[in-house]
Amino acid sequence: MKMIHGLIASTFMVLMTSQLQAYEMMQDKSSEKMHGSAAATSVSSVKIFSPADGSQLDAGEEYSLDYAVELKGSQDDHFHVWIDGKRGGPVHALKGSYTLPSLSLGEHEIAIKIVDKGHVPTGPQQSIRVTAK
Repeated sequence: MKMIHGLIASTFMVLMTSQLQAYEMMQDKSSEKMHGSAAATSVSSVKIFSPADGSQLDAGEEYSLDYAVELKGSQDDHFHVWIDGKRGGPVHALKGSYTLPSLSLGEHEIAIKIVDKGHVPTGPQQSIRVTAK
């Protein structure tokens, strides 16, 4: 009889442990849905190294836009350089230099915006303001 009680107790403990593990797995998955998994919360980033924000450039000269882009979002595909609200062609090189067209006199906004395959901005971006004199 003691042997049967011991077997029942052991079986009960195994079942309870399995139930607890299943419950914990469900809680982890539920938490991921609510808060996102580590992979799902990865965020793309844009960094413009030069010219620096607020730089004064010579009007009519070409300058290099030095940058680094990380594409981590599921919809992020490539990026575009925007100058004064006008989108330039697509860029796929994640690090490097982009030759800016010569700028007319005045203040200009230069931005890098990450976009999806349909060229729609997905959110991550950085912009700088420069003045051509």
